[in-house]
Amino acid sequence: MKTNIANLRKEYTLNVFDEASVLPDPIMQFEEWLQEAIKAKIPEPNAMTLATSTFEGKPSARVLLLKAIGEQGFSFFTNYESRKSKNILQNPFGALVFYWAELERQVRVEGRIVRATDKESDSYFRTRPEGSKIGAWASPQSQVIPSRRYLEDLMDDFKEEFSGKTIKRPPNWGGFNLQPTLIEFWQGRKNRLHDRIQYRLENGVWAIERLAP
Repeated sequence: MKTNIANLRKEYTLNVFDEASVLPDPIMQFEEWLQEAIKAKIPEPNAMTLATSTFEGKPSARVLLLKAIGEQGFSFFTNYESRKSKNILQNPFGALVFYWAELERQVRVEGRIVRATDKESDSYFRTRPEGSKIGAWASPQSQVIPSRRYLEDLMDDFKEEFSGKTIKRPPNWGGFNLQPTLIEFWQGRKNRLHDRIQYRLENGVWAIERLAP
């Protein structure tokens, strides 16, 4: 390699994060950090890495977008026949990572993933642009396809089928909610002595703990 990546490093000095400043509820704390990321005009602040695994424990991960956060958990939407969905059916436990480099922050989330209600999925699907709605019908997500043209032809077919009609949600497309049992907030600090504050759900109550960096 032309660049010695072992020597690539950055000193983190922007913020501190300690027990005196944390909110008692991790969802509220996450929403506060997310709003700060939005105000900082970070590109796609709701982008997150979702890690899932098979029943054998073979992991896979991908970046997707958080679409809601609340009592139901962290919500995302996908094709129910995709690889991630098949993983979730085999092993309903997953993890999320949010990384906001500009704020020198990341958030880790672990928990159980459950399928969203039809009402939740329908409600979100109605907000999607028309092209995205048709794309949900056209894409056989995670399946091998012969060419890009094959996909574009499917798009054209569905555009014609739905011309002048309301585009309903495909039966194989909808949401999942990751219900957290652990959320860790990481703030970069000088000399790699980062602040790590962890919320751990114990008997229905969130315990707040500091972790060594």
